[in-house]
Amino acid sequence: RSFVVFRALPLQCQGMTELLTAAQMQALEKGAIERGEVSGLELMEQAGRGTVDAIFGAWPEMSDGDHTALVLCGPGNNGGDGYVVARLLKEKGWSIEVYHLGDPEKLPPDARKNFERWTSSGPVVPIEDDAVSARINELQGTDIVVDGLFGTGLIRPFNAFPNIQMALNDAGHFSPAEDEYPRVVALDMPSGFDGTSGRLLSHEATDERNFFAHAPRANLTVTFHSCKSGHYLAAGPEVCGKLACVDIGLKAELEPDANVVSLAEPEITALKKASDHKYSHGHAIIVSGGVGKTGAARLAARGALRVGSGLVTVICPSPALSEVATQATAIMCRPILSSKDLADQLTDDRLNAICIGPGLGLDEDAKQLVLTALKAGRSTVLDADALTVFESDPESLFESLRPNTVITPHAGEFRRLFPDIAEKLSAPAKAGPAYSKVDATREAAVRAGCTILFKGPDTVISDESGNCLINSSAYERSAPWLATAGSGDVLAGFITGLLARGFAALQAAETGAWLHTECAISYGPGLIAEDLPEELPKVFSSLGV
Repeated sequence: RSFVVFRALPLQCQGMTELLTAAQMQALEKGAIERGEVSGLELMEQAGRGTVDAIFGAWPEMSDGDHTALVLCGPGNNGGDGYVVARLLKEKGWSIEVYHLGDPEKLPPDARKNFERWTSSGPVVPIEDDAVSARINELQGTDIVVDGLFGTGLIRPFNAFPNIQMALNDAGHFSPAEDEYPRVVALDMPSGFDGTSGRLLSHEATDERNFFAHAPRANLTVTFHSCKSGHYLAAGPEVCGKLACVDIGLKAELEPDANVVSLAEPEITALKKASDHKYSHGHAIIVSGGVGKTGAARLAARGALRVGSGLVTVICPSPALSEVATQATAIMCRPILSSKDLADQLTDDRLNAICIGPGLGLDEDAKQLVLTALKAGRSTVLDADALTVFESDPESLFESLRPNTVITPHAGEFRRLFPDIAEKLSAPAKAGPAYSKVDATREAAVRAGCTILFKGPDTVISDESGNCLINSSAYERSAPWLATAGSGDVLAGFITGLLARGFAALQAAETGAWLHTECAISYGPGLIAEDLPEELPKVFSSLGV
């Protein structure tokens, strides 16, 4: 039997979870078949069996009794998987209707074989005429609709097939509630979405902004061998529903230099503390703005302290000193009057990590403070105002960045620094594989020469060498309460504190982002930014740190 894993990151992470592109998955399958390790038919059979197991795992009540399924099969191997699912469900006593898009004579050999296996016991109706469209619109009494049309291999917009597209859109049955019927099961990826980028393939710029009106969603998406990057990027988590990964017996691995993206799963043991002096865990500096603007810096400072930095000091303009001092106890504070004052203070080598940007301001003084902090050569996090202040001249920032720097833009800040890259990312995805957030972050990190953490529920982290991770706040790790003022400041503090403890830039960004999500999940609804650092001890305890 196939092994089915419903994606959920364990609290005690072990190893790495690789996310493949559609091309990488195809290369693995092709290589294994050519070496004689497995046949295409065996892989297709295992995919079908795994899908059936996943259906019964998601909805155990469907494993017994009489049920019905409508199976939509496409013109490629995704359609072949659909024929296997149809046959296996029929063997379990289900009533099955199968519809085929395209010319069966042009199916790939393995898909053609499974088409013939199905037609020896049941009919196939072509998806070409109004009668089929009408049938798709009349799904009363149907328990499952299997979307085996295109999967991850789609390279052109789904709305190039207007008959079925219109029928599915009008029916509205590809976005049912969890307790309604029919329930939709997508094979590999809901049709219309690129399995590499998670973006809707579309001719029109407006389509992606209203993607639910233009392509199907699923209640359950079953993917094979490995999850794909598109399951975690862009619209992927919203359209996939539950995500199940099926072991199909493919043992092949990609070459070490294959540029694989992984899910963020930090090494938890690195967070443990030995019984050392506080200075052995570093001294983080948070540079703050003036009066009435210190809140963001204080949030970052609290995050740095909670994540384990031995000492944390907020440096702020003299008039704001009392504002910081009266609201922070374990956090020290020092006054500065200018960027020269900051440079003088950074002659102390024990001050080994800097966070600058939260609440900093957007004037020329702020820009000089950022450049001074970078000139000191310490591990540095640039966030918020420290990025926006260089909107008119990003090259002057890039010239000062080093590999031990982490910048943490949200989408707006990313566009200000990398307008050409952001434009490519926002352009309509007209062909697959589409330009993705991974592509954008990697390209930006190479240009900037540092680690970039591109924020969002699909946070992408890349260093200047192209090593790339996704910290996903989706599926079982969904954390919508992170969408609150100040949460990004806490994240910047987490990363700074980890840098102070000696973490490398990419490792600090990965671990900080992962802990940020874990704190939100642990706290739950009602979370505000101040709660995040205070939830960290509970998260550490659950991890055994």
